[in-house]
Parts: sequence; C-alpha cells; structure tokens
Amino acid sequence: MILTLIIALLSLVALMVIHEFGHFIIAKKFGVRVDEFGIGYPPRLFGKKFGETIYSINLLPLGAFVRIYGEEGGVDDLRSFATQKIWKRVLIVLGGVVAFWIASFIIFSVVFLIGADLPISDAPTTNLTNVRVQILSVSKDSPADFAGIKTNDVILNLKSNDANVTVNTAKDFQDFTKQNIGKEITATIKRQENTFDTKINIRSEAPAGQGLIGVGLQRMATIINKSTWYKAPIDGAIFTWNTTIDALKGLYLTFSMLFSGKGAPAGAEFAGPLGITVFLAQAANLGAGFFLWFIGSISVFIAIFNLFPIPALDGGKLIFLAIEKVMKKPVPIKVEQIITAVFFFILIALSLFITIRFDIPRFWDFLQSSLSR
Repeated sequence: MILTLIIALLSLVALMVIHEFGHFIIAKKFGVRVDEFGIGYPPRLFGKKFGETIYSINLLPLGAFVRIYGEEGGVDDLRSFATQKIWKRVLIVLGGVVAFWIASFIIFSVVFLIGADLPISDAPTTNLTNVRVQILSVSKDSPADFAGIKTNDVILNLKSNDANVTVNTAKDFQDFTKQNIGKEITATIKRQENTFDTKINIRSEAPAGQGLIGVGLQRMATIINKSTWYKAPIDGAIFTWNTTIDALKGLYLTFSMLFSGKGAPAGAEFAGPLGITVFLAQAANLGAGFFLWFIGSISVFIAIFNLFPIPALDGGKLIFLAIEKVMKKPVPIKVEQIITAVFFFILIALSLFITIRFDIPRFWDFLQSSLSR
C-alpha cells in the first residue's frame, strides 16, 4: 500500500517536473537566464549550482518549479524574461503546456506497446474482449470485506433463493443488490485463474460513501491491443489527439451543466492533488497498462487546465501578454502581481476545500480498503 502511494505520488510529481522542464528548456534556448530548477517546493533540502542555475530538491513533494530571471518584470536586462519579444515569452509560457502533451504522447505510445485493459461504460459492446465487472476497492468491515472479496476480483454471477444473474455490467450488480436488501446472496468470483463462491449478507442501509455491499466497481475490457514498435508512436499520437478532444467535450459538458444549474454530470468527481494520487494508486493495482493510460490522461487534462485564462496559470500569463500586445505596453507590474496573487489564493482555497471535502474521505477509504486486503 505505502509503495503504491509512493509510486503514485512520484508519478504525479514527475508530470510537474516535465511541465517545468518545458518552460526551462525553451527559456534556455532563447538565452534567458534560469536561476533555479526545483523539484518539490521550498524549504530547500539540497541544491547544487551548475553554470548559472541552481538545481534543488525541496521539502514539500507537491510538484516542481522554475525561477526564470525577470519573470515578474521590472528587470531591464537582455537576459531577463521581461525584455524578450512577446512571441518568445509566449513560447516560454507554452513550453510547459506542450510538455504535458509530449509526455502524454510518449506514455500512450508505451501503452500501445504493452496493451491495456481500460474502463468502459455499461453500454452494449461489440468487438471487445475480456469484458468484465471488476472490483476497484473494498471498504473495511463491509459485507464484501467479511465475504473475503479483494481488489481486482471479477464478479461473474450473483444468486439468491429466487434469482440468478450473470453480471455483465455494473448496473447488473447494483440492481441485484438493491432487489435483495437484507438478504444473503452467493457471489461467484474469479481471482486470477481461480473461481469460487462466497456468501454476502447485503446490509439494509449503506454508510455514507459506500454501497450496500461496500465495493467500488468498474466495467473493464481490453481496449488497447499490443501494437508493433514502429506503429505504436502513430497510435500514441492519434490516441493523444482523441483524448484531448474527449477531454474538451467533457469539460464543455461539465461547465455547461454547472452554469445552467443542473449540477455536475453523472460520474463526475472533484479531486485535488491528494485525490489524484489516490486514483493513481488504485490504477496501479489494475496493471501497468491501465496505470500508464491514467497518467497520460491526467497529463492531457492538466495541459488543458493550465491553458484556462486564469491568472496564476499559464493561460493567465498568456492573457497578460495578449493585453501587452494589444495595448503596446505591459500591464503594470504591481497590477499583474496583485491580480495573480488574488487568483493564486483563490485556487489554493478551492484546492483546500476539495481536499477536505472530497480527497481526505477518499484517502481514508483507500487506506481502509488497502488494510483490509
């Protein structure tokens, strides 16, 4: 469990390092001085200066950062960020975002080399192999836990005194359990190469955040078949493009529903860094292909999020540069700093709210589920 969480956290930090490296390498290419490239956030634990740049390891393992000379303005120097032509500054800002997409392309290319079983909806399937309903998590001291059900188990069949259902979708499972509240049922489980039956007592009421049995479910299938080494990069590029389009459609749907007062779409979940780490840890339990696919997908989503026109994000920086281009002069430094600081604290407050409201309970459930194995 601890190793899985560490791997998940390091994977997320690695994405942030790649992002900052994108800013770093473009700045260096244009001759802009980079004062520090840091992994983690201060206070600094260790730093070594090579050339003009300090490369540091910092205490808080929540990401990475790059300090570019003159990025905050007010520095009249040929090697500062502020004195570069606007198109160069735009490319430096975009370097970090593009790095996310490059990372996704590389990750998805590897996924096509090894193949992957991925989540699918309950909709009818054609031309898919190894379709199954799989256990993603088991809540501690739940009926499923007492029945000996484990993460990664596959549910084949459910049986009661008067019904027998082959489980092909998550809805099959959910409907059957609702119809047998308070009763004992028999579940046929496949665990690796072994198949066995186990008795489950369905409780009458579900605790907050749990179902009647206490499992997290996902319908899975083999979506990405192994490709040849020379075709995998092409497949990876196409998949990166399609994932980006799907992410944009999903974001449009989410925001349109939220602003229309309909609430978030079904299945949408809010997650901060801690929540994403938990999701990654769960993905790591479902195989290398699924884990890498999930990281690649996160990389695409973060790239898009960074382009939002919000000060404190790369998209916000681009807005300030666009204003400078139109007005023929930069936004006053103090004004930009105040606006950026305000939105930075708003983002931090929102992140803290999501962490407390959603991520900590999610993390606690993950710990309990892991300890019950």
